[in-house]
Amino acid sequence: MKLHGIFPPITTPFDRNGDIYQAKVRHNIEKWNLTALAGYVVTGSTGESVLLTTEEKLQLWGWVAESAAVEKTLIAGTGAESVRETVALTNQAAAMGYKAALVRTPSYYKNALNNSAAQMLYFRTVADQSKIPVLIYNFPAVTGIDIAAEAVIELSAHPNIVGIKESSANIEKIMRMAREAEAGFQVLGGSAAVLWPALMAGAVGAILAFANAAPYATIAIWEACRTREYDAAADWQNRIARAAALVPAKYSVPGLKHAMDLNGYYGGPPRLPLTPPSPEAKREIEDAFRDLKG
Repeated sequence: MKLHGIFPPITTPFDRNGDIYQAKVRHNIEKWNLTALAGYVVTGSTGESVLLTTEEKLQLWGWVAESAAVEKTLIAGTGAESVRETVALTNQAAAMGYKAALVRTPSYYKNALNNSAAQMLYFRTVADQSKIPVLIYNFPAVTGIDIAAEAVIELSAHPNIVGIKESSANIEKIMRMAREAEAGFQVLGGSAAVLWPALMAGAVGAILAFANAAPYATIAIWEACRTREYDAAADWQNRIARAAALVPAKYSVPGLKHAMDLNGYYGGPPRLPLTPPSPEAKREIEDAFRDLKG
């Protein structure tokens, strides 16, 4: 499958009672449908997936599938600590029309899992039993696990492992994986702060939390690289630099949700124990996004 372009790992809208806000799910998806985003990642880390119940994940997958335009590729965040739960979630997403699963590196038992052999066994076993293609999700800043490039290159030979979201911002690693992985294996960046360098290093696209709030800016960088207008790509990368350093990098999901509210999307409150950004943080975000409209 082709995963070129920009995918937002969508935030999960909550109402004042902390329930998933169905009307705002539809509101955001319908606005994003008007953009050239390639698709949506649902229940990734930006979607506060670790704070959702299984029933809520299934509910959210259904609502997004109902509202998404037919040309948008739907990817479900299905990673869990066990192979059994990951496979079960992945195959439920497949039954609901999702085209791929984003599976994070398991990390709870770090002493046992912080090695390539354990990570490769996990991903191969998941991919063997999954009814849709698997994308490796490497996010060492959160998990404390950084799957090695050598392991990813070896996993790229598996027919049901089609790519990786590399959120480490390690451009040298992105370049090596893009160069040495099996033909057809796709590397996607995971950091708006280094989107242009990642694309220049061989990434075919990116899964960017930043794109929730400012999709057009990230699409502009991807399109400029695709058409080899490198000066324009560099210019757009410079334009988003300050904002990308704040959300989600500095102020995490709550800060990103505030930026969405500024640009006509619904961010709303995060789920406890996450808390809204402080007034000072909100002012900093507002200043950074003043010239970056939705």
